[in-house]
Amino acid sequence: MADHLHFYIDGQWVAPSGSQTVDVINPATEESIGKIAMGDATDVDRAVAAAKNAFTTFSQTSKEERIELLERIIATYKKHMGDIGQVISAEMGAPLGLANAAQAPSGLGHFMTALKVLKGYEFEEDIGTSHIVKEPVGVCGFITPWNWPLNQIACKVAPAIATGCTMVLKPSEVAPMNAILFAQVMDEAGVPAGVFNLINGDGPNVGAALSSHVDVDMMSFTGSTRAGIEVAKNAAPTVKRVAQELGGKSANIILDDADFEKAISRDVFGLCMNSGQSCNAPTRMLVPNARMDEAAAIAKAAAAKVTVGDPNSEGTTIGPVVSEVQFNKIQALIQKGIDEGANLQIGGVGRPEGLNRGYYIKPTIFSHVTNDMAVAEEEIFGPVLSLIGYKDDDDAVRIANDTLYGLSGYISSSNPDRAKAVARQILTGNVHLNGAPLDNNAPFGGYKQSGNGREWGSYGFEEFLEVKAIMGYNPA
Repeated sequence: MADHLHFYIDGQWVAPSGSQTVDVINPATEESIGKIAMGDATDVDRAVAAAKNAFTTFSQTSKEERIELLERIIATYKKHMGDIGQVISAEMGAPLGLANAAQAPSGLGHFMTALKVLKGYEFEEDIGTSHIVKEPVGVCGFITPWNWPLNQIACKVAPAIATGCTMVLKPSEVAPMNAILFAQVMDEAGVPAGVFNLINGDGPNVGAALSSHVDVDMMSFTGSTRAGIEVAKNAAPTVKRVAQELGGKSANIILDDADFEKAISRDVFGLCMNSGQSCNAPTRMLVPNARMDEAAAIAKAAAAKVTVGDPNSEGTTIGPVVSEVQFNKIQALIQKGIDEGANLQIGGVGRPEGLNRGYYIKPTIFSHVTNDMAVAEEEIFGPVLSLIGYKDDDDAVRIANDTLYGLSGYISSSNPDRAKAVARQILTGNVHLNGAPLDNNAPFGGYKQSGNGREWGSYGFEEFLEVKAIMGYNPA
C-alpha cells in the first residue's frame, strides 16, 4: 500500500500546507502499510472555502441532477468494492470476509437508500396560507471513526449530496486509506469541484479547526462521547447545528420465555463481530437471576467457537482490534473486571494462544456482574460480554436504563407483544427484537450521552435541511 501525502480539495489532489506525516499501522502485523499527510487549520480554511464556493451553485441543482449524481457515485463505488474491502481489512483489522460482505457494502447501501429516498422526497409543501421550503443547510463538516469507516462516511455524505449540501470530511487518522479511496470514487464519478473535500489529520489540529470554523454551517460527528463533547464545545460559539452519534453500552435482555440456547449463542457471536468494535454492540446481557449459571455456560460455549486470527485466513471469525491504544485499554478493563470480582468464564488478559504479535483480544465472558462494575459501565469496544442478573421484567428495564448511554437495546422473547412492551420502556434510539438486524431505512441514533440527531433513511435527510416558511405565498 502506498503513501498518500495529498488532500482532495476543490476537485484536485493538493499538497498540504505542512510536512507532518503519520504511519498507518496494520493491526494484525503491527507494521506500517503507508504514510498519510496530517493537516492543520490552513488546510481546513482552503477546504471550507472550496465547499462554500461550491455551495452557491450545488445548492441550486435540481432533484433530477442530484439523482443522476448519486447514480454515478453508486456505479463507480460498485467498481471499486473489492479494493475498498481489502483496504478496510488491512488498516483496521476486519476479517477479509467481513470487510467484503459487510464493511464495504454498508457504504454502498447508504447511497442506494439515499437515492431511493430522494426520488420520493418532497422539499416543499403548503400549510394554510404558507409555503414551507426545505433548503440545504450549507457547508457541512464530517468527522468519522475507524470501526465501520465507510458506513459512517457514506451515511453522512449520501444524504448531504442528496439534499444539496457541500462538505469537508476528516476521517480517522487511524484508518484513513478507505476514505482516500472513497475520494477517488467521488472524483471518478464526477462530483462537482468543491462539493466533497477530504483532509486527513487529528482532532486537535483539524477536527477543532473544522468544528469551530465560522463558514461551516453544520457538524456531523461519529465517535466517542468524550470527543463529541469537544466538537460541541468548539461549535457552540458559531451556533452551528451539531449532530452526534456517540458511545454506547447496550443492554441485551434475555426474557425468561426466550430460547436461551439460540438467543445467547446468536448474541455472543453478534457481540464479537468486528472484534466488538461497534458502538451499538450488545455488551450487557441481562438474564434472570435463577438462570445465571445456565446462561453463563451457553455464553462460554459460544465464545469458545469464535476463532481469533489473521484477517486473511478463511477460518477467522474476528481479527485484531484496531490499535495498540485500544488493545491496552481493553486489557486494562478486562483486568479490572477480574479485580472487581466478576466471574471470568472464558478469555481474560493477554493474546490468544499462538498469536504473538498483532492486537488480538481473547473473546471474554464475565458472569455474575453487577451494574456498578467497570465492565458494566464503561464502553470497552472489544469482544467482552458482561452477564448481569435481574429479578423480573421491571428490574431488567431498570438495569437496562441505568447507564449514561442510550444507543441500542436488544430483547429476546417468544412472546412478541411482551417484547414490544419492554422495548417501549428502554431509553434507546434503537431496539432489536429477537436478533433483528439494522435497517438502512430506519433512523439510527441515540438518547442521553449516546448523542443527538438521527442518521439513515429519510430521517437522515432532516439533519441537512433548514426549514423556511414563506407566509402569504398562497393566500386563500
